[in-house]
Amino acid sequence: MSPLASFVTRAVDAFYWRRLEGMIPRQLFRYAFCGGLNLALDAMWYFVIYHFVIGEGRLIDLGFVAVSAPIASLFLVFPITFFTGFWLNRNVAFRTSPLRTRTQLLRYALSVAGAIVLNYLCMKLFVNVAGIWPTPAKILTSGLSAVYSFLAARCFTFRGAAEN
Repeated sequence: MSPLASFVTRAVDAFYWRRLEGMIPRQLFRYAFCGGLNLALDAMWYFVIYHFVIGEGRLIDLGFVAVSAPIASLFLVFPITFFTGFWLNRNVAFRTSPLRTRTQLLRYALSVAGAIVLNYLCMKLFVNVAGIWPTPAKILTSGLSAVYSFLAARCFTFRGAAEN
């Protein structure tokens, strides 16, 4: 394990108190912590790219389509948090997976694509079909997406990683 991965794992484990041991498996805790960390990094990078790289209110003309600054920022941030999320999951939450890195990365991309599709379909179902207000629908969707993402990571992307 790299020194950085070892440091991050020790830092995450510092928040895993004895009282949690009987309630939450360490792997699930690490996964949730890494997800929260990646979410915070996503927000930070979005802020920096939107305000300082692209510039607020600009329209980006790509020749075949014009993209607003918020959407362009979203597209620029996605690869950053995609790879930080992969690195955190691979090196902290599921570090003992016997699968090759290339296999894990491909599977991670598939599971992220699945999460995006799940988010879209759930929001359409909850808001347009079930008539649930958008904010509660988003909260419910996020919960389902988090469960899907953890199960996909444990059973597919990083299959074979022992809980440690």
